[in-house]
Amino acid sequence: MDFKDEIKLFGDKVEKLKSQIQTEEATKNAFIMPFIKVLGYDVFDPFEVMPEFIADIGIKKGEKVDYAILKEGQPSILIECKHWGENLDPHNSQLFRYFHTTKAKFGLLSNGIVYRFYTDLVEPNKMDEKPFFEFNVTDIKDNQVEELKKFHKSYFNIESIQTTASDLKYMNELKILLAGEFQNPSEGLVKLFAKQIYRGMLTSKVVEQLGGLTRRSIQQFINDLITERLTSALKKENGPDQTVPDKETTDIAGEKGALIETTDDELEAYMIVKTILRQRISPSRVAHRDAQSYFAILLDDNNRKTICRLYLHGSRKYIGTFDEQKKETKTEIVTVDDIFMFGEALHKTVEWYDMDRVQMATNG
Repeated sequence: MDFKDEIKLFGDKVEKLKSQIQTEEATKNAFIMPFIKVLGYDVFDPFEVMPEFIADIGIKKGEKVDYAILKEGQPSILIECKHWGENLDPHNSQLFRYFHTTKAKFGLLSNGIVYRFYTDLVEPNKMDEKPFFEFNVTDIKDNQVEELKKFHKSYFNIESIQTTASDLKYMNELKILLAGEFQNPSEGLVKLFAKQIYRGMLTSKVVEQLGGLTRRSIQQFINDLITERLTSALKKENGPDQTVPDKETTDIAGEKGALIETTDDELEAYMIVKTILRQRISPSRVAHRDAQSYFAILLDDNNRKTICRLYLHGSRKYIGTFDEQKKETKTEIVTVDDIFMFGEALHKTVEWYDMDRVQMATNG
């Protein structure tokens, strides 16, 4: 098993076990130690991994950090652990104090789910306030796996990581900045774009109007990219001879046996739901059936396992989501892109169906 598969398998295990982990010590045993092992270190060899590593701070003697990964007898990575349910934001000061008293070049603060890596980019031998690398192991991205791999025992090289740490730090800060601008474009960004498309005077009223249009344009551009990638992925998934149709006309009988036409909006909605759910289940389990009054998306192509219903034919559009009792709640949406806002509800519906399936198999 390669490193990517191993870390993603570990992330799945963490997601399943976390509700059973009640204490910080249990978090260390169930999450942190296995994580260190995934990085290739022997957690039972004190020459590689030292638990309760002593880091004396001034007149304070016997101060201990949870773990230290050693290289040639010296600490290279200090690891401070918290319970998986704790927010890490208030806790980096403790790691900060330990960092400058040792020869370690990296600090890791983690609750077993979120991992934050620190170093001393701003001032030598003084840990930065902000991490240069952070990820959630239950939702780790491929590019993050590649960065994490650099900390694996087989590839660990302090100079190499420090070279890329600066790039990672600024990229992370830029991504946060971009996320903020995408959600609520600043006046500076609006004016930057406005000067290139508006020839008149940029009054406050014009800037306010273009601010809303800028935000909507950014969101639409991102949604178009997602849809384009999804369409491409589905074409590859279906094989070269089974492309995703632009429009389907089916003979599924409705209440009056009328001909039902599956629209482009309905197919796009189906692809969006499939994208949302592929984080948890195989895309092959998501199917759709069209009817006269609604478009249904089903689990395992079973009409008793409706994930959601889409009502897209009228002047007003709706999505119908289902609770544990299979009661439908209809919510108005403006465009099919709004389906992305219902990801949590869709995941819960699928989880309920799968729990029922497990219980039936157990009782059977």
